[in-house]
Amino acid sequence: MSVFPEGIEHGFTAARQIADAVLLEGYVLYPYRASAAKNRLRWQFGVLVPPEYTLQGGEHSHQRTECVMEARLGDRLAVELRFLRVQRRTVERVTATGGFEPVERLELADRVLVEWDEGVEERIELLLPVEELIGEGVQRGFRLPGVGTTELLHEHGTPVGRLVRRRERVDGMVRLRVEELPVPYLAQRLTAVVENTSAWTPHRRAGREEALPRSLVSAHLLLGLEHGGFLSVTDPPEWARPAVERCRNERTWPVLAGPDGGRQVMLSSPIILEDHPRIAPESLGTLYDATEIDEILALRTAALTEEEKREARGTDERAGAVIDLAETMPPEVLERLHGAIRGLREVTGGTGDVEQPWWDPGNDPQVDPERDRVLVDGHPVGAGSRVLLRPGRRRTDAQDLFLDGRTGVVEAVLHDVDGSVHLAVTVEDDPGADLWRAQGRFRYFQPDEVTPLEES
Repeated sequence: MSVFPEGIEHGFTAARQIADAVLLEGYVLYPYRASAAKNRLRWQFGVLVPPEYTLQGGEHSHQRTECVMEARLGDRLAVELRFLRVQRRTVERVTATGGFEPVERLELADRVLVEWDEGVEERIELLLPVEELIGEGVQRGFRLPGVGTTELLHEHGTPVGRLVRRRERVDGMVRLRVEELPVPYLAQRLTAVVENTSAWTPHRRAGREEALPRSLVSAHLLLGLEHGGFLSVTDPPEWARPAVERCRNERTWPVLAGPDGGRQVMLSSPIILEDHPRIAPESLGTLYDATEIDEILALRTAALTEEEKREARGTDERAGAVIDLAETMPPEVLERLHGAIRGLREVTGGTGDVEQPWWDPGNDPQVDPERDRVLVDGHPVGAGSRVLLRPGRRRTDAQDLFLDGRTGVVEAVLHDVDGSVHLAVTVEDDPGADLWRAQGRFRYFQPDEVTPLEES
């Protein structure tokens, strides 16, 4: 049951979809198996280690968020600290005497179980009057006790092993302070510091693997005001810009995340985001790698061997869910992942459900790539024109620079939505030119990158 008022909870619910992506970014990467090299070094974002470990591990025990807000009289600040707590899982098998012994690998009919660090989501919720935070501020500590569990494994009704899970004790602190600002309008600077205060003393050779179970992983904050709003860190109003620029953020980045473009909620993330980030509506589920392309990951995952899928399912329940998602994704849903142009939908006010784009050059009577002409050095150039290629230095395709001085034939004159003109060209003396032409694959140049060789 949430401690937050209905309005704030509504805003947090909308923001949690993005916050979940931050929480689980890189949790388990393709090919979703514990044996994969990329899954042996995990937890790269928002890791707050015990203070004593910072002296030898080169990591940090706190993160600091500062932002400007416009709290109203009697306003309350909602704070939701979210992070993963590492749960170390080991595997044991049944011995001949009925006991258990540790093993590196236990093969079951539907999965292969190995040692693995699972992530358990934790939340610390605070709701405080803004007036109480002015001046010295407040601090709230929390303690998560160590927990140990076992899960007995059966096959055909017979015990074959068990999973042993262990979470270490983690202590932390949230410090909040509000400072009134000398600006034309009523505004305040909010400082929120999250600390790992766990009293764990590592031995001299202790490594990161030993510190992680006592750390806050993927730590981030959701901040909400009951009546007021927050100001953007990247695009504040001019009157507040100097105050915003003086804000100091350490290992975190605050962005507006309220529903419908509102300012009631701020997400302070260990990953740099833009204001009001969104999950692509085409995405059906979490793939734990927001820097990848869903279509590619889905296709690659579906192509794993059955043995690889068994190991992925045994690695983690979340990894198993990715395997199931890729196997059951209908073709029409997979096709939706191929790409989308957000900007054009916004221009037309569409919902994304229209069958035709707002501008289709193939159906525009004013556009005819095979007959259109463009003037180059006073000469009309169009399909069939021979040109000398002079690719400009500004081109992003460096391979085109090798064509400098070659001759080509213009196949079409193309117009884009910005009003720019492009020439589709095949290179003369290219033995594959006929094949490229048949497939509609050309080199593209702007009119100032060619010189006409003959009049059309």
